Amino acid sequence: MMKRLWLLFSQAATVLLATYFVVLTLKPQWLQRLDHLAWSSHTLVTRAPVTQKAPSAAGSLRAAAEAALPAVVSIQASKAGDAQQDPRSNDPLFRFFFGDPEQNPTAPGRANMGSGVIVSPRGYILTNHHVVENADTIQVTLADGRRTSASLLGVDPDTDLAVLQIAIGEVPAITMGDSNAIFVGDTVLAIGNPFGVGQTVTSGIVSALGRTQLGINTYENFIQTDAAINPGNSGGALVDVNGDLVGINTAIYSQSGGSLGIGFAIPASVASSVLQDIVEKGSVTRGWIGIEPQALTPEMASNLDLNVNKGVLVAGVLQSGPASRAGIRPGDVMLSIDKQDIQSVRDLLNIVSALAPGATTDVAIWRNGQQLALSIKPQQRPHPHQRSR
Repeated sequence: MMKRLWLLFSQAATVLLATYFVVLTLKPQWLQRLDHLAWSSHTLVTRAPVTQKAPSAAGSLRAAAEAALPAVVSIQASKAGDAQQDPRSNDPLFRFFFGDPEQNPTAPGRANMGSGVIVSPRGYILTNHHVVENADTIQVTLADGRRTSASLLGVDPDTDLAVLQIAIGEVPAITMGDSNAIFVGDTVLAIGNPFGVGQTVTSGIVSALGRTQLGINTYENFIQTDAAINPGNSGGALVDVNGDLVGINTAIYSQSGGSLGIGFAIPASVASSVLQDIVEKGSVTRGWIGIEPQALTPEMASNLDLNVNKGVLVAGVLQSGPASRAGIRPGDVMLSIDKQDIQSVRDLLNIVSALAPGATTDVAIWRNGQQLALSIKPQQRPHPHQRSR
């Protein structure tokens, strides 16, 4: 009996071994598939379920992007009849070259596209003035896909900022950062809707601070960055590594219309001030004295016998303006206003803009080798001329 059982066992083992070697020789992939299924089954049974996101890799900016993305919106601003502006949009040849106006944000007849940032749970949105300029209807699309119309609370063309408000229930608001606490070399993210392709994040560094004399705005104090900014990013967010808002993207230097690594953002400190004025008063009120300032070079100061290292040259005076009535003439050097020293044209603009219209203010000027004290009564700044971006 035992001999018969041993014979059956040895014959079965021989058959199984023979089968294994035949399969191993002719169909080795069958064995690999069985091994994979066995490993997968074991993994599925023993692996603990994932209950939270994996940690970011070293150097990743994912946390900053996740913090800021929900508050960045897409804006479509249009005038009445924009959709019928170009009758050629139904021409197949026209659509071949320019695309479908409903899907191509750069096609003729398309409503103006841009971005914005929700800065308050009450639905206040900061964007650029040129994004919503002369618009009859403004549509806002949130990052979560909700879409609603927006009301325009006010604009400030001098800084190219505008404030919108939406009423769509609970909305995510970005955390305001301190734009005075960023430095050249700091990492930043630019978030917006370039070319209408959808919400996009690009990264770079702060390339420069306090950029002026670019001919973009009246009051220029730009953050320069090499984070890619393209058409459609206007009004979007520039955020730091914490996802806090440090700037509103507004313009690029480009010869092609695309990003060349030179973009400009309005500092969050300026945007916050404009936001507060528009929400509280409906507009931004600035002082104005009616002069054309010019930077004072060392050669000019030497020719004028000016022995102090400050001041701005008065290149022109508006007839019957506040400066003219105060006795200021072309060729004078503005040394101080309201007891604040003037070091540059930007200083002069900022000091004057902060003056209360109608309130008499002391002015110190340099004329013919001597310092004179005058009094001036600033007016409210007139509406500025629009600039091409």
